[in-house]
Amino acid sequence: MRRMPFTYAVRPDADPTPEAWCFAFVDDQLVVPDSEATPFAPQTWQRFEASQTAQHYLGRLDGIDCRAFALSDVPAGCKRMPLRAAMMALGEPLMNVAGCAAQVIEWDRSHRYCGVCGTATEPRTHERARRCPACGHTSYPRLSPAMMVLVWRAAGSGAAAGSRTISDEAGAALEKPNGYEVLLARSPHYAPGVYSALAGFVEPGESLERCIHREVLEEVGVQVTDLRYYGSQNWPFPHSLMVAYTARWVSGAIVRQEDEIEDANWYPLDALPKIPPRFSISGHLIRDTVVALGGPEPQHLASPVVAR
Repeated sequence: MRRMPFTYAVRPDADPTPEAWCFAFVDDQLVVPDSEATPFAPQTWQRFEASQTAQHYLGRLDGIDCRAFALSDVPAGCKRMPLRAAMMALGEPLMNVAGCAAQVIEWDRSHRYCGVCGTATEPRTHERARRCPACGHTSYPRLSPAMMVLVWRAAGSGAAAGSRTISDEAGAALEKPNGYEVLLARSPHYAPGVYSALAGFVEPGESLERCIHREVLEEVGVQVTDLRYYGSQNWPFPHSLMVAYTARWVSGAIVRQEDEIEDANWYPLDALPKIPPRFSISGHLIRDTVVALGGPEPQHLASPVVAR
């Protein structure tokens, strides 16, 4: 697919385009064409105005306006689809704009009244915000930062791999593909058999790095070092920002946090369980790290319902 740049905006800075990418929601599900033969494409956005309860301008994708709608009913010729499944079907870059739309719609719905004094809030015209006319409290769309980390180590007795990083290990791993293993875990709400990297929300006053050390120790009882930033992904379930790292194991045997972790194990690079697809950053993180350590590209995919 050719590159389609997205420019975020709160209001149009030029005349509206005749058609728009329309991300309409009934409850928390995306409205898509009823027929699979009909592609998700720009359309006349005024068709949604009759049943809209809210509308938000998002910006432009490849020069075409993007709009988010909250609807009371599903329009004729359309159907509802769970957001996660819809995002997977749309692919990039549409999935990213759909995630943006979902978060804006949910923020607007959940901030209609002031959290300080209870007065009905009013939308601001020059920024994405709702302001209380009584006490002045202003609410902006919320993001909840969360860390994700894939822990790796030398296979065998748990001997640490010295102070070397993933890039240092790659050459040796090519000679011995099974010389390393990664720590994967599953939460009770995952689809059966699916494992992923560890993840957790950042607490107030915490840095991402401190969060990683705390969450890894809490969830599986091990200590890590050599944190390396991998990448990030906005995750609209409902408003997370996932920031992914790799980390090298230092010490400790796996001890599960039983109310959070259903199972956790070390896995050789060529014998992984089901893992998330590349749709989510966890799928990218696991596959790219395994390959960087000299292992094969993992092929055992999970279904789209995996949470991370």
